[in-house]
Amino acid sequence: MLTAILTKPGSIEIQDTPLPEPSEGELLVEVKAALTCGTDLKAFIRGHTLIPMPGPFGHEFSGVIVDKGKGVSRFRIGDPVMAVHSAPCLTCAYCRRKLFNLCEQIMAKKVLGAFAQYILLPRQVAEQNVFRKPEGLNFKEAAFLEPLACVVHGMEVLGIKKGDTVFVIGAGPIGLLHLMLAKAKGARVMITGLERARLKTAKKLGADHIFDPSDAVGSIKECTQGLGVDYVFECTGQPAIWEASVDYVRRGGTVVLFGGCRAGTTVTFHAERLHYDEITLKGTFHFTPDDVKRSHALLKGRKIDVNALISGTSRLRDIQEVFVKLKNGEGIKYAIVP
Repeated sequence: MLTAILTKPGSIEIQDTPLPEPSEGELLVEVKAALTCGTDLKAFIRGHTLIPMPGPFGHEFSGVIVDKGKGVSRFRIGDPVMAVHSAPCLTCAYCRRKLFNLCEQIMAKKVLGAFAQYILLPRQVAEQNVFRKPEGLNFKEAAFLEPLACVVHGMEVLGIKKGDTVFVIGAGPIGLLHLMLAKAKGARVMITGLERARLKTAKKLGADHIFDPSDAVGSIKECTQGLGVDYVFECTGQPAIWEASVDYVRRGGTVVLFGGCRAGTTVTFHAERLHYDEITLKGTFHFTPDDVKRSHALLKGRKIDVNALISGTSRLRDIQEVFVKLKNGEGIKYAIVP
């Protein structure tokens, strides 16, 4: 089968690799659509600790089951499915505390290689995080299951409701998913970003206010009558922006730090702001099986329109050019159709 191999930062090769055979409990899926994401782009530009090189990459996908191992009864060969690339072990100390996203094995046993003709899903994924694709959902839309689950994980626990104010920092694909989910909950949403084209997309998706990062402080004050927003979602992974995020939230508000900084990064916050204004800083990472189920329900019920985030469709052999475009700031997400 053909597989995209990230050989080193800036270099992707299409290689002929062996077609895997599913063992007991496993599923072999023919990839129908795989989406680019920010983690993939970081790996392409500078490498990433969670994406070994040289090696396969890509983890947002949907497809059709073409083979299955013994013991798989929930699915049949030919079923169109949507899935994520990991699942908790259910036995470690964190899983026993129901902190499934923090499972001790979840990153070690994650599946990479969606930028390929086929992908093998291990037993724990097949049993917990694979769903049949609804007929009304195309394969590109279905491939949003994983990134949407990550957004759901950080937002669902907050109880955002109609009338709440939300500020999203970063108008990339994750920031735009935050925007759509917050709007679906009835919030008034403000968003900022560097690319004007992405801000225009945000406006079409329902953003109440869009503005340049240089205008953020003044614009937030104006939009909230000086109060500050209820929730901030930081989606850039830039240390300076992490630190500035507390400048936009009201007293008693919450800042969710979604964007991941480089390993070893340290940040500094003003202690008096956090203490006297009771600011909550919340990290968020990955997702749980319940988050995946919620994501599936959102996509199935068409609560949000993810099509607006797909900037184009390319063949597997053109994947190098796709990532060069993303590196140059062209587009939001691309669908790779092997």
